[in-house]
Formats: sequence, C-alpha cells, structure tokens
Amino acid sequence: MNGTTRLAALLGTWGRPVDRPAFWALVVAGVLAVLALSPASVHDAVGVPATLPRRADLRRRVVLVLAFGAAFLSLGYVSAYLRAGPRIIDATSYFLEGRVLSHGHLAWTLPTPSASFRGRFLLLHDPNKLSVIFPPGFPLLLAGGFLVGAPLVVGPLLAFALVLATYGLARELAWGRPDPERRGISLLAATLSVVCVALRYHTADTMAHAASALGITVALAAALHGARTEGRAPWLLAGLAVGWVVCTRPVSSFAVLAVVLALAWRHGRWRALLAGVTPGALFLALASHAQTGGWLVSAQAAYYAVSDGPPGCFRYGFGQGVGCLGEHKDFVLSRLAHGYGPVEALLTTLRRLRVHLLDVANLEPLALLVLYPLRRARDASGRFTPSTVTLAVVLGQVLAYAPFYFDGDYPGGGARFFADVLPAEHALLAVAVASILPRVPLFRRACAVLALSALGFAVHGAFEHKALAERDGGVPMYDPEEGRAAGRGVLFFDTDHGFDLAYDPYVDPARGLLAARLRGDDHDRLLVERLEHPQAHVYRRDGNRPTVTNWTAKPGGGKDTWRFEAEADWPPLTQRGGWAEPVWASTSCASDGRALTLHPSPATGAAVATIDLPVPRTGKWTVTPRVLYRGGKGHGTLRLIPRGRPPFPSDAHLVWEWNDDEGGSSPGHDACVDLPPLATAAGVDLDAAGAVWELTATSGDVTLDQTTLRARR
Repeated sequence: MNGTTRLAALLGTWGRPVDRPAFWALVVAGVLAVLALSPASVHDAVGVPATLPRRADLRRRVVLVLAFGAAFLSLGYVSAYLRAGPRIIDATSYFLEGRVLSHGHLAWTLPTPSASFRGRFLLLHDPNKLSVIFPPGFPLLLAGGFLVGAPLVVGPLLAFALVLATYGLARELAWGRPDPERRGISLLAATLSVVCVALRYHTADTMAHAASALGITVALAAALHGARTEGRAPWLLAGLAVGWVVCTRPVSSFAVLAVVLALAWRHGRWRALLAGVTPGALFLALASHAQTGGWLVSAQAAYYAVSDGPPGCFRYGFGQGVGCLGEHKDFVLSRLAHGYGPVEALLTTLRRLRVHLLDVANLEPLALLVLYPLRRARDASGRFTPSTVTLAVVLGQVLAYAPFYFDGDYPGGGARFFADVLPAEHALLAVAVASILPRVPLFRRACAVLALSALGFAVHGAFEHKALAERDGGVPMYDPEEGRAAGRGVLFFDTDHGFDLAYDPYVDPARGLLAARLRGDDHDRLLVERLEHPQAHVYRRDGNRPTVTNWTAKPGGGKDTWRFEAEADWPPLTQRGGWAEPVWASTSCASDGRALTLHPSPATGAAVATIDLPVPRTGKWTVTPRVLYRGGKGHGTLRLIPRGRPPFPSDAHLVWEWNDDEGGSSPGHDACVDLPPLATAAGVDLDAAGAVWELTATSGDVTLDQTTLRARR
C-alpha cells in the first residue's frame, strides 16, 4: 500500500451526494448553516424562537417529536439502505433467534438429516438440539415483534426510546447549570441522537447494539440521578438496565457495571443495584443452559470450538493461537501472524477508533468534543463530575473490547463494538458544545454543529451506507413475497442469510413453508423422503433477482445408492487437537468441487473430528468413503461408528487408513480415491438413526470428500 492509498484509506471517501438521503442531508445542512450564521431578525422572520421552550409540557412535546423523527428515519433506513430486510449474517442470525424465541424456546429439536439445517452461527448439542449462538436479550425484543407480525419495527421503537434516554442522561450531565442551558444541552443531545446515521443503521438492522446502548444509557442516567437524590429506586432501575446489557451483549456490560457499581458503593446502594442486575444475569444463564447444556458456558465459544481453529482461537484475551482461520482467515493471516499481543491490540483498537470517529456525529472532528470533560474531571468538592463518570464508561467500552482480536467494523455499521456508547457520547458532545464559545448563543452553536453533522453525512458518511446497500446484490438474501410463490412444502436455500431469514423450525411442511439448506447431494433427497415427499422448491439469487424453481433430486446410482458430501456436515459434531474446514479442490473428481479437510494443530500433531453420516433406512449397506489425496504428509484414519444399535464384534474392523501423499498426488494436484470396503462382503448393519465418522489426522492434513452407501439386497 503506497502513501496515497494509505491517505485515502485514512480520510475515507468524499464527494457529491451519492443518493437521495445524502442530497436532503445537504439541504438540511444548508438551512442549519443559515440559522447558525444569520441575525436574530432572520430567526424572527421564519418563526424560530429566540429562546428554548420553558414550559415542561412544550419541552416534552419537542422531545416526543424528536423521538418520533428518529423512529421514522430508522424506518426510512430500512427502505433506503437495507432494502426491506436484514443484511449481514449476524443480523439474520438474530432474526432467526427472535423467531424461535417467539415460540417460547431458545433451542429446538432437529429432524434428520441434521445437515439440512445446521450451519454458520448455529450450535448443535444434546445431541439433536440446535440453537443460535447469540445472547438472548435482543432476540427477546425481536420475539415480541414476531408475535405482532412486525419484527423490523423493534429497531425503530429502540430509536424512539434512545432519544428519550439520551435526553434524560444529558439532563443529568447538565444538572447545576442555568435552566436555559440545561434545556439546551438536553435537546441538543436528543437531536444528535436523531441525526446520527450510525444509530439509524443499528436501529434498523436486527443487530443487538441499539438494545445494549439503551441499557447503558438508562443505567448511567438512573445511577447519576440516584447519586444526586439518594433514592433507592434509581439504583434498582440502574441495576435492571445493566442486567439487560449483561444478557444482550455481556462484554458491553463490563465498563458500565464497574462504573455504576463504584457509584452505588459510594452511596451505599450496591445491594439495590445488584438486585436489579440479577434477572438479566439469570436469563443469560438460562439461555446458556438451553444453548449448550451448561449454565456458565458461552454459546459462541462452544460454537467456535467445534467449527473453527486452531483450538482456542476464539477467546477473550491475548497470546499465540488467538484468531480463527475459518471465520476470519484473511484478517488473522495479515494482522496476527505473531499472535495477539499488546501491539496488535493497540493497532486493532486504533482502527476501531478511526472508524468510530465517523459514527459519533457523521464527521470525524466533531467526535473529539466527546473528550472535553477531561478538561475538568472533578467538581469543586473534589468528586468526579457526571460528565467524567460518563466518559469513563465510554473509555471503558474501548478497553473492554481491546482483548478481542477482530475489528468487527463494516460499512454502515461502523465500529459496532463501540456503537453501544453512542448515546453517552451524544450527551457528552452536547455538554462540550454548551461549554465552548460561551459568548455565542447556544442555539447558534447547536445549529452549527448539526449543520456540520448533516454535511458530513451528505458528502462523506453516505458512501459507507451506500456500500452496505449495494453489498450481496443490493437486496436481502430472501424476499418473502417470492418465497410465498412456492406455497407450502420445503424451500431449499444455498445461502446462510436466506436460510436464516426464512427458517421457522416449527413449520409443518404440509401446511406451510419449511426452509432447508440446499446441499446438492442426497441430504436433500433424504430430507424430502423423511418428510413424506412434500413439494419442494429451490430459492436462488441471480444477481439481485430471486428465482424459485422446482427441486429435483440429482441423478445418481439409483434409489438404493446414496451419496453424502462430507463438507455438508460441517460444523462437525466434535473436534479436538485441530479443526475441520470445507475447502475447494483443484480436481474435478471431487464432487461439487468441495471437500472437508482436517487440520491438526502444530502443538499436538494430531486431530480428531466426528462427522455425522446419515443412513436412509435400517439394513445392510456397503460403505465406500472417498478421500482426497493432496500431496501432504498427513496420515488419515477413518472409523465408522454405527448408532442406534449395540456394537458388533465386526465393528472393530470398520477402519480405513491412508497417507495423503499416495495415489500420485502432489501439492496443488489433488487426486480422488475411493477407499476399498472393509469387512463388508455381506454389508454393514446400520440403523436408520445413522452413523458417525471418526476422522483422525496425524502429522498433517487429511481430506474426506464423500461417502457412498449402497443397500445390500
């Protein structure tokens, strides 16, 4: 990367308004600039009040107008940029979790074959329970949206609540100032919440950051109010809000819990605070048990333990081996070649902060005003000011995510790990604006800041949101209107996003539309057979145009021959000492050009993964595994473990072994080999409950392509 490229990456994209929202933002910026610079006579001519409203009822109306404005702008964001549905994989996963929770469950029982439903960000356990891996707080809100048939309304309702919460927090920060100034600070903070386009995204897409931000903002406002009034109820409310953050985004609760607990301790209200935290913590534990079978087990950590590597790659902390090569391969190889240490954490944090500068108020320099409370951290009595306490939560949020290795930034969503403290930053920014240039009327200062904010979005920030709108073909991966054309039965998807948006595990395909994953092998055929042959369709995307076509089974070796791709059963049921990963093959003999590679960890030199193998019906079968020789040094062992019946003495012989450099292969030149059947002259007795492959790799990688089952007559 040369100097010009680095400078362009640092400064971001600038230019004329790129879309209609950016154009109208430019118009608003011009109007606000005129109000900021024009004399009082112009204000009088256009009906702008010389002072902020003093009557409480009128102020409440103004705040409600701002809150409704934020909600409607978030709805507009759904239309203009999301284009009517969740876009990124995290958002579609939350969407699915909310739908399941609307049925009263945190996990659900899978039909077989489970590979037709398992996949990214879904955890299998117990042994046929599936769950989304994210904490349950925000999905609980989405569940309410599903119950009323409008899950995408949840975000705009959060936008409404965030304006009110930001207004309340700013009032606490401005307490002790003259009444007109306090009103101005509160209204400016609420207005900044409305114009913050990063918040418009997070209150439009089905991501959890807005819900977490609401909890943090309410917790701070309630705690500061409790410290000022010495009442018990505010501390209980603060605890409930912190508990909400705990069960929504646990890491985001670290800073606010520490700061609020310190305040509560000083005022002797820590019991009330912890009593409020308890329900949220218990809800998180309950969800953990439903998702993993353990009360204190992270579902995300459990998922990455069976889906990615090297072992222990997804952890909160530092050291070698941090960084998952499946989910974040390019990032890890380019930035974490020597592990995740203090230098890497600092660089990761700086990259997040660079992105976050734009998120705060749509223009990077305005975000620096958030640090203004550092100018005077304590009041006349020597205690930290409310602004300093709030800034401590903001800085604590930055530190709380430093031990997590991945940037987590993307167009539109910005530095999403820091989005949870955006309302607190808006309150701090409003206090800063009220504190600088005191000879200029606050109204003019507010108009100037808001004009710069609108201008920043119009000529700079809008490009990020336009990039979000145009990703993945420019539309969500599932259009329910197109899906309904299939009527009822099974609707197969070849994308994780589309499957998440369409899947409802409680749908009966005889009466509704059951989403399933298109595997392209006999997993699809077996699912249709076990569901008693409902009509089946395939949902695909051709650019930005969805198509729904009739599904037909791929031609094969006849009704008694079944082919199951190994990579279709990723993530594996278990793995240790290394990790399994779907890979592309360089030879056409690999069916569908894909296979499943098992990588041993260099630390152990050996890895074991267990992979599901469906069995169409109980009987005797000839089992033929196909492996891929890739010219490496790995030694592979494949053991077949039948389910649903007691072990037979002959089962001990159901083992295949090979070396990866056999068959004339060399690195970059793969070769497919069908391993000879062992102890199968009369066939292997298998139950319809299925079987498990235990794949072992020692001294290097080994690759399993597929398994062919042929019924013995």
